[in-house]
Amino acid sequence: MQIAIDRIMQTYNLMANRAEAASEDARVKVTEYVQSLFDGGETDMQRLTVCGLTYLRERDGSNDPVKAGYTGL
Repeated sequence: MQIAIDRIMQTYNLMANRAEAASEDARVKVTEYVQSLFDGGETDMQRLTVCGLTYLRERDGSNDPVKAGYTGL
């Protein structure tokens, strides 16, 4: 599980330049989230990584289609 969390954070930090405190906060949150997935039976490292990245992007709003300019038209 730690490998997935390290991969998530490495990729997440490459996506945008974040302050150290924001990165540490994100690591704490994603660790809790990935732990809940792992406890629920998910053991595939790739799936844990993708789910963790999706979780972080939804938390910080970077996965918002409206902010990205998609209006549905």
